[in-house]
Amino acid sequence: QVQLVESGGGLVQPGGSLRLSCVASGFTFTSLHMSWFRQAPGKEREWVAVIRALGGSTNYADSVKGRFTISRDNAKNTLYLQMTSLKPEDTAVYYCRAVHFLHPNNDYWGQGTQVTVSS
Repeated sequence: QVQLVESGGGLVQPGGSLRLSCVASGFTFTSLHMSWFRQAPGKEREWVAVIRALGGSTNYADSVKGRFTISRDNAKNTLYLQMTSLKPEDTAVYYCRAVHFLHPNNDYWGQGTQVTVSS
């Protein structure tokens, strides 16, 4: 059973930066495709970025491309999301998600961390 614990959220002014972390346990981290999603109040959860298990290739939603960077430290079983040039519309609960690269039914979510961008 994979457990995911996010941290690093908080209140930041527009134009500011934050780094989110997601620590995974209970599975071989290198076998997991890792993603960040977010959900703003009254909206559906949306995909933000992915970093794959093999090779570490990445993709981003258009809304965050050029501002957010997803990365992983396999030695620390940790996923990161570096967020820069934050906008009020980035305000949401951010979730990490793990999917096994061979067994996609093995699909796990963290509990989320709140990011609020406001002056």
